[in-house]
Amino acid sequence: MTEAVEHVADPIDLDAHRTRRDDTATDLAGAAASTELVSRDTAYEVVLDDDETTDAELGKVLVPVDSPALPVAVAEAARVPIVPVHLRPENLRVTVRRALDRAGHTALFHTVRAPWYGAKLSWFAGRGLTRLVRSQLRWWWVPNSFALEQKAADAGELKEWEKIHRQLKATRLWRGAVLTAQNIGLLIGAPIAWNAAPAAGLAAAGAAAVAGLAHYGRPAGQTLVGTAVVAPRFRKLNSDIVLRAYYAAGLGNPNRADQEVRFGSAMSRDARNTGSQVLVDLPYGKGWSDVANAREKIASGLDVHVNQVFLTPDKSSSRRHMLFVADRDPLAVAVGRADLLDCKPRSIWQAVKLGNDERDAVVTLNLMWNSLLVGAQPRKGKTYFARLVALHAALDPWVKLIVVDGKNSPDWLAFKKVAHRTVFGTHPNPNDDDPIEHLRAILDEILAHIDKVNSILTSLPVDMCPEGKLTEALARDPRYPDLRVLLLVMEEFQVYFETEDQAVNKEIAAKLSRIQAVGPSAGVIIESSLQKPSGVGAGDVGRLFNRYRDNHSTRFALKCGNRIVSEAVLGGDAYAEGFDASSLPVGDEYRGVGYLYGASDHTPTVRSKLADGGDADKILTAARQHRERLGTLTGQAAGEELERGSRDVLADVLVVMGPDSAAHWDTIAGRLADQMPEQYDGTTPEAISAQARALHVPSVNVKRDGAVRKGVKADDLRAAMARRDGTAGNTE
Repeated sequence: MTEAVEHVADPIDLDAHRTRRDDTATDLAGAAASTELVSRDTAYEVVLDDDETTDAELGKVLVPVDSPALPVAVAEAARVPIVPVHLRPENLRVTVRRALDRAGHTALFHTVRAPWYGAKLSWFAGRGLTRLVRSQLRWWWVPNSFALEQKAADAGELKEWEKIHRQLKATRLWRGAVLTAQNIGLLIGAPIAWNAAPAAGLAAAGAAAVAGLAHYGRPAGQTLVGTAVVAPRFRKLNSDIVLRAYYAAGLGNPNRADQEVRFGSAMSRDARNTGSQVLVDLPYGKGWSDVANAREKIASGLDVHVNQVFLTPDKSSSRRHMLFVADRDPLAVAVGRADLLDCKPRSIWQAVKLGNDERDAVVTLNLMWNSLLVGAQPRKGKTYFARLVALHAALDPWVKLIVVDGKNSPDWLAFKKVAHRTVFGTHPNPNDDDPIEHLRAILDEILAHIDKVNSILTSLPVDMCPEGKLTEALARDPRYPDLRVLLLVMEEFQVYFETEDQAVNKEIAAKLSRIQAVGPSAGVIIESSLQKPSGVGAGDVGRLFNRYRDNHSTRFALKCGNRIVSEAVLGGDAYAEGFDASSLPVGDEYRGVGYLYGASDHTPTVRSKLADGGDADKILTAARQHRERLGTLTGQAAGEELERGSRDVLADVLVVMGPDSAAHWDTIAGRLADQMPEQYDGTTPEAISAQARALHVPSVNVKRDGAVRKGVKADDLRAAMARRDGTAGNTE
């Protein structure tokens, strides 16, 4: 950065270091020239603060930091882009806007301070005039002349004194004549110029004179105008500073050859010029866990804040990792409002833009075929992040939204404009008169939807449904309204595992686990958020809660209270890899910052975009208009009341069968009575069999656990449901 103010650590004597190893450096240079290989024990110290200086101008200095070891192939030099990144067509608008914003800010800053600048200019000019007169008088009087005369007088050299005195009088006479001529010229020329010269010329000359006098009279260290934009300050790194930090953190010993820290790459700037990075090889016996636990000590050794230090494990070796040191704390830099505010339609099949990572790269998340778990302490941005994802889905008019808000907060009320179903709280309230019963009915509806989707997909020809999976074309085909993608939002879902009725808890837990297991293949996406990720329920309820929590494919953890909570949200593997959400920084500027784990091989630290309540209302209003235009409003948003019969035998039997392809009637009856006692308490195998046969489901011999008894097949249940709902064989 050309405007950066260099802020360097204590100087290190690199010359002595290089002198001690001149021979080693010569050998390494010769080997590199002949074999195009360099030792992995070589680091490059480069100036990192000047964007406009090329590598050729800098001249990389080879600094051996170790004895030669096994060589590795030199990576191909990165090419400077022909057209700078900020001037490319896709970035030109942002670049121009940023330049105009900066220019506008600077102009307004100085305009407001113009009167003060005028006062300072007058003061500086008056001070300059005084200094000019004083300096001319000193020049005329010949400074230090008295000292020369006094020295000759003290030595008793009368002739020398007389000589000096005569020369001094002559010099003063000549200089006095010069100053007199100057002043007479000014007295005569100024009035003539005032009357004869044009006004513009006089103004220009006066301005130049005032500016010159002000510059001459400006006090040391002061400027006429202030600074509208402060240049950033960041640390200039080199290999010795990095080594000092690692040795201070106890990750090696420079006095033992087998305990020296080495480099696996040249130290360089990252692609977005936001910091410095280098591959570091720890001594044998040290690994990722050692460096992950020493992150704060490394930051101290580098003399930067811990939030500026990022460590990434390398797949090639457990002792190798990438060290990235940001110029400034990237997590405290807000990324602004969500791009969803343009209110244009989105597609659930396209990734949602969540925010930026620590290197300012855009972080996206593909929702299809995935489930998302969001966990954090209260008031850390958990609901805002979960709502951001749901807003993206809301702008896809072909997505059915089901919102279940366990805490009954205003954050999700606006979703009534587009949501197919909504549930608020756990007890009757102004937003929901019977939330628990509504949730149970919704879960039944989702399970029936999954079975219906699977039945339709199996009946479609291969050219319409390749691989038997839902496609974007099918999900948007108006001939198949049942094939639309469904997003289930479960805000603070743990409260539905802790109701007063244990039988209801068990039923909800079983159905949620079932939906999570079979839903993704049918286009059902689950987004869950909670602040209590463990210690919920007991027995089967606790087991099902843990299974539901742990089976989310993608996790996002904001600031957590402690390591155990972070591990419950992100999983044990994430903690082993060094990601602990309890270590995230605290403060208002860090709200919305968290780890996104499981979306890719890389786990970014995300600064999520913001969409507050007003933004959400604006986006959802536009989302409803999109749906009204396409006729895709359904459920409660379309004015349909949620209704649930006393029971749906076929759907309930499918639920309790779980992943089984077939089951005995007595097994099914026992599971129904156990999981849904309010509807099937006291039921018998014969009663369930009779009800199923009345709905055209055949009772067949089923061999399970070595016994052959009457039972039912899951495929027969789905076929009967398809016939009942009129979807069987519908390919037109």
